[in-house]
Amino acid sequence: MIVVKKWSLMMIALFLVLCFSVPSFSADEGKININTASAEELAKLDKVGEAYAKRIVEYREANGQFSKPEDIMNVKGIGPKIFEANKDRIVVK
Repeated sequence: MIVVKKWSLMMIALFLVLCFSVPSFSADEGKININTASAEELAKLDKVGEAYAKRIVEYREANGQFSKPEDIMNVKGIGPKIFEANKDRIVVK
């Protein structure tokens, strides 16, 4: 009986260690939510520097959240080329 209890406690301890030490992965990892990202985060997008990143934030503050990723093209200077370069990294939530 003592052997079973020790084994059970060891299994529980191992389970807890694995649960809290294995990094969690999500489908959105590496993606940028254009509705919540800071200018610094937005500047990490391809072909988007500080100036465009600030414009995105200003547009969002003036017009509300983006409904879909394509709406980023409503920001002055952000056109199809920049959108195409980033469409797999942009999300809206």
